[in-house]
Amino acid sequence: MSTKDEDARAEYAGLYPDAPTAGPSVIIDAPPSFEETVGHVALNIDETSVPEGGEEPPPDFTPYEAEFVLSGSDTVISHDGHLNQDGEALYRFLLSQASKPPTYLLHCQGTHQETRTRWVHHTNQQGQTESRTETDTVTVTDFDFYIDIGRNIVSGPVHWSVGDNEPAYRGKMIKELDFPHERCKATRAEKKFTDLWQKERTNKGLPPWIGPEWRDRAGVDALREGRVLKSSKTLRQWADEYCASPKYLKEFQYQKIVYGWNIQALTSAIRAAIVSTHYRGTLKIDFETTADKIFIRPDNKLSRILSKGWVKFVLIITLIYFPFVWLFKRFHSRGGGRWVVCGGAYALKCYQTSPGDNPGLGGGELQLSTNKAGMTPDFVRQTDGGILKLVGAREGEWFREWEGTIRSAVTSRLQSKEPMVLPDHLVPNSPAMLLDGY
Repeated sequence: MSTKDEDARAEYAGLYPDAPTAGPSVIIDAPPSFEETVGHVALNIDETSVPEGGEEPPPDFTPYEAEFVLSGSDTVISHDGHLNQDGEALYRFLLSQASKPPTYLLHCQGTHQETRTRWVHHTNQQGQTESRTETDTVTVTDFDFYIDIGRNIVSGPVHWSVGDNEPAYRGKMIKELDFPHERCKATRAEKKFTDLWQKERTNKGLPPWIGPEWRDRAGVDALREGRVLKSSKTLRQWADEYCASPKYLKEFQYQKIVYGWNIQALTSAIRAAIVSTHYRGTLKIDFETTADKIFIRPDNKLSRILSKGWVKFVLIITLIYFPFVWLFKRFHSRGGGRWVVCGGAYALKCYQTSPGDNPGLGGGELQLSTNKAGMTPDFVRQTDGGILKLVGAREGEWFREWEGTIRSAVTSRLQSKEPMVLPDHLVPNSPAMLLDGY
């Protein structure tokens, strides 16, 4: 690391002696909660609770219909010139697109290898017919199906941002840390630490604003007290910074993340259910997210050409993209730059404050209160800030509903690209409705 970077880190450490030098930000006092967040397009939730530290809603503004296209994975890509010049327009475009939740699917696939032998006949130079055997190994698909998990999203989006001391793309082609007076290149150790934590956070179903200090705490408070907008800049300020950049191949990315369920534990449960059917092939279980990214790129011919996947592929195999385009993006002062600093979070389950709750209730009073409200203690939590109620289905409840359907799909060798949306026992049987006594 350069001396300049070391001086900046030393100055930062002096200003913030308790802050870590790498990894996610420490928990600080949360700013006042915002009263409004972008609503969920597919849901009608009257009481939406959002973690503190959110973005203030923008004032009324004349709608602007920006140009954009959808890629094969429903990724939004816009080269609209106005979005590259007006930070307010870019900010509102992101809010508008964030109102559409991502697609979140469970993908289960089972395969096995088969060795097949066949006779091949040919005529030799003497005109005689000869036969020989050829052996081929092929992959046979036993089952391949999808289940729509995204239908269980109950709240969102919550707009979040990356902390200043987390490695992220902030206008260059390298990951940086954002110190008070300058930005410094992140070290390999800092990037590795952050990558490992992000993977663990995803597996445990934690919100994207939760840092590794969560391990040292327990309970719901540890999740609710984390600051959502951890960056020293607001989302609007990041949009302004992007628009002010003169780079030809710059890119602003907004990422949608689904959280709330312990994916690691759920994957193990699904695997055990499939194995219980005596299946012994190669098993693949993935949670796939699509329609989860928004890209804003400049309105110029070079940027538009490189946004076409097939063009970029041709440039790569002809050794034009590497090294020429890559070197231009990396080292030219007006080459490339990336901003990957913010996104939206969508909950499969979360705890929300119930209106009128009394934070002073004791254990016995809490039991009585929840019984009167028709809620069991499993669905409420007593915290220092009051009583929280669980919103959304827990992963165990979802699995109990779907376990039989998953087993049935495996044994029947189901292969379908169309995601299932209801478990078998909830699929209506129209002819049966006509039966007397059904």
